[in-house]
Amino acid sequence: MPRVLVLHGPNLNLLGTREPEVYGHTTLAEIDQALLDQAKVAGATLESFQSNHEGELIDRIHAARGHDDGLLINPGALTHTSIALRDAILASELPVVEVHLSNVHAREEFRRHSVLSDVAVGVVTGFGPSSYRLGLEALLDHLS
Repeated sequence: MPRVLVLHGPNLNLLGTREPEVYGHTTLAEIDQALLDQAKVAGATLESFQSNHEGELIDRIHAARGHDDGLLINPGALTHTSIALRDAILASELPVVEVHLSNVHAREEFRRHSVLSDVAVGVVTGFGPSSYRLGLEALLDHLS
């Protein structure tokens, strides 16, 4: 039974109310519940964690070493800046799928570069909450 860790970065706790024209009306709790349901059907276990603090996300990635089998991550704005998060992902030796609700390539120039994408198995971007579903499906397929 594969174990998946889902990490949500800064400001994702505000989903459903923060810039709904960009991020939609679905809440983080609704996304997490849908992922739990999807994992259960697939025979996997899943744990979600959100933080607005880079260090807490890094600590959770460190704790995943030897415990979890894969990582699904929406790093939020840390996507574009966090070498420390990248280093933690590399140190975890876990396969990672990066997801984004919005199409980051159709937004501001600074959002078009990820410091994490090249260490990920793949990236799903632009499908709203379905980005998470598609990312989990791809990660579970990769793990099998």
